[in-house]
Amino acid sequence: MDLPMSAAVPGKPADELRGLLAAVLEALDIPHPATIGDSEVHHRILADRAMHAVIALRSALGNRALLDIEWTTEYLREQLVKHPATGYVTSDQTHAALAEGKTWSEAVTLPAGEDQ
Repeated sequence: MDLPMSAAVPGKPADELRGLLAAVLEALDIPHPATIGDSEVHHRILADRAMHAVIALRSALGNRALLDIEWTTEYLREQLVKHPATGYVTSDQTHAALAEGKTWSEAVTLPAGEDQ
C-alpha cells in the first residue's frame, strides 16, 4: 500500500496523534481467548475493530483528510464501544478462575449475563 507523502500529517499536535494511536492500540490489543471455541468470537470482534482502526488511520494519513484527527479518534472510540471485546472467555479470566479453585470446565464457561 502506498501512503501519500503527507502521511506525517504536518502541523497536527502530538497529543492528537498520540490519542489516535492509543485508540488504535485499544482496538487491536484485546484479550486472548481461553479456548479454541472462543477463538471464533475473538477473531470476529478483532476483525471488526481492526477494520475501524484501518479506516481511522487511512482518514488521518490521507492526502485530503476530510476530518481532523480529534474527530477521527472520537469516531474510532465510538465504534469500539459498539464492538466490545466481550462474549468470550479470556485466558486471564480462565487463569483467575483456576486460581480460585474452579474446575477447568467452570473456568472456561462464559459467566451468566455475558453475550454468547
